[in-house]
Amino acid sequence: MLPEIDQQQLAQVRATAAVMVVDVRDADEYRAGHVPGARLIPLKVLGARMHELPRDTPVYLVCQSGGRSAQATRMLLGAGIRAVNVRGGTAAWIQAGQPVEHGIGTETTR
Repeated sequence: MLPEIDQQQLAQVRATAAVMVVDVRDADEYRAGHVPGARLIPLKVLGARMHELPRDTPVYLVCQSGGRSAQATRMLLGAGIRAVNVRGGTAAWIQAGQPVEHGIGTETTR
């Protein structure tokens, strides 16, 4: 079973601790609106950049609706990274009325 949380749970976790949220969408999707502080690492380059992720704390993965982040979660779990999928993605985050950043933010596409 894939570790998952919803938008409310992610908001609660973010309110109590500094957590890493990784947005696996493409740069144009990220710029249009993302979870504040989310780091952009598109799914297509995630495998080559896994070394940038912590292994001792959870990494929360988000995309637009949950499909790509679920794929990324499986990939990272297989590599020994404590990955958690954000169910419903950025669309559900926005629909839940959570804060959104637009533009570059913490974009790192390399």
